[in-house]
Amino acid sequence: MTVPPEPLLPLFEQVMNLVRRHAPKVAIAFNTSGSDSAESAKRWR
Repeated sequence: MTVPPEPLLPLFEQVMNLVRRHAPKVAIAFNTSGSDSAESAKRWR
């Protein structure tokens, strides 16, 4: 997922807040590109 454009930022924040509220133990990882997805996921093991 890329950083959302400014107009989508409120929606992105709402989605992240809903995920955390309904699945508080879920790991959410952010990466800088598709090529570092594995490294991002490994940080949450």
